[in-house]
Amino acid sequence: MAGTEKTITIVGAGLGGSLMAVFLGRAGHRVRVYERRPDPRTGVGAGARGRSINLAISTRGLAALERVGLDGKLLEVAVPMRGRMVHALNGSLTFQPYGHERQHVIHSVSRAGLNRLLVETAEALPNVEVHFGQRCVDVDLEHAAGMFQDIDTLATTTVAGDLLIGADGAFSEVRLAMQKIDRFDYAQSFLHHGYKELTIPAADGGGFRMEPNALHIWPRGGFMMIALPNVDGSYTCTCFWPFRGANSFAALATRDEVRQYFGDTFRDALPMMPTLEDDFLLNAVGSLVTVRCAPWRFKERAVLLGDAAHAVVPFYGQGANAAFEDCMVLDECLRHFGDDVAEALATYERRRKPHADALADLAIENFVEMRDKTASKTFLLGKRVEKLLAKVLPGWFIPLYYMVTFSRTPYADAVRRARAQWRAVIAAAGLVLVAVLVILAVAVARR
Repeated sequence: MAGTEKTITIVGAGLGGSLMAVFLGRAGHRVRVYERRPDPRTGVGAGARGRSINLAISTRGLAALERVGLDGKLLEVAVPMRGRMVHALNGSLTFQPYGHERQHVIHSVSRAGLNRLLVETAEALPNVEVHFGQRCVDVDLEHAAGMFQDIDTLATTTVAGDLLIGADGAFSEVRLAMQKIDRFDYAQSFLHHGYKELTIPAADGGGFRMEPNALHIWPRGGFMMIALPNVDGSYTCTCFWPFRGANSFAALATRDEVRQYFGDTFRDALPMMPTLEDDFLLNAVGSLVTVRCAPWRFKERAVLLGDAAHAVVPFYGQGANAAFEDCMVLDECLRHFGDDVAEALATYERRRKPHADALADLAIENFVEMRDKTASKTFLLGKRVEKLLAKVLPGWFIPLYYMVTFSRTPYADAVRRARAQWRAVIAAAGLVLVAVLVILAVAVARR
């Protein structure tokens, strides 16, 4: 596409769609973005109550934002987190650093705030248009066209172009059209857990009520609550609980039940949550879904990115980072292959699909780690061993978390390398043990 102006329609003005619009607009293409939700800058219906889940932006996301000059603006409105602060049932605290170097930090940022920044940057480009309140109701893949219905007037508009990009989330209309194609593979799976958002406000007079440079986690075995800091001193809390049964959302129906339960289960958090009962009873419970599909493209006419291609649960903090990396790779492929858009889209999928699948598995595994293992002494010992090996064997032993969060090593490659490293460590430890046993046996034999 380099050197040839194209007309590109993006369905979805969320994080991935907005950033993709910036990349394509700066490449000189005419870009039209359609989003079913109202303009997030108006504050009117900008999002459902308690349905944001703060973002943890790390190396991959920052690399994509740096490409378009937005990394500095993000860091201005983000709070750096250097590790997990684990809250035990008795109220004791344990800090678990993410890494052992200064750059081992992730950044807590408001999803809505980042989305506004990306939309404003896209709309500032003369060749980019963003249309809100426009729901995609039909897709014509052959003509790279979408039909959009105004949510107020119900009037419909059909928009065709050279390329249609589906950035419209886990329940994508563009992907739904692709699912009607022969031999399209699609699978979705929901966790038995959902999520509900709560709030810890800033302290009286401003400031944070807890350590600001940490992701706070209350692991309770089978369920948990987390809290991410905001620049205004507040924390966005998220409960990840089963939908039904013991310790579930369905188990609490009244204000008294909510207060009693939090007093028993999250006792140190309760005094910091003055709006707990209202937040819990009024905020919606969200579902957590993993989506896998293939192919991500249709000829040279349509392509998926972000959650539309590979929705993952949020427990590795990589959903937004992976979507931003999609944008960066898709931009690279479109620029490299010029007018051979079909090859650009195929290469983009080859570069991203295996790693998106690996991330889906990692995210689910990390949920178990966060809710069940972070309070375990055995788990903590293993993490200390990892960090020690990383220090004494720099460049050779790199913990999996470091590769996923603090590098751009492709996800599947990171998993393979981590397994190979541990096989080598275990083999080396076995050889040392055998050598020690031989030496002892020889010493005994000489007596």
